Amino acid sequence: MANSAQARKRARQGEKRRQHNASLRSTMRTSIKKVLHAVTSGNQDEAKKAYQTAVPILDTMVNKGISTKNKCARQKSRLNARVKAMGAA
Repeated sequence: MANSAQARKRARQGEKRRQHNASLRSTMRTSIKKVLHAVTSGNQDEAKKAYQTAVPILDTMVNKGISTKNKCARQKSRLNARVKAMGAA
């Protein structure tokens, strides 16, 4: 338990940041799921649109420190490969 006023304030700030980061992480995961759902449904136009929406969200999460640069690049690459594979099939 935080005993000083400074420690109590830092605990409040930490909790606030944790909740904000959790919200951002949820937004990121939702955007990824929308692309995957569009791919599994077989709608290529919807999948492309969802991918175009997800990319800036992923990039924003890297800038905010929610996700790492390599993880974001890997996710974008895999999503793009799935969307492109729909057109080839």
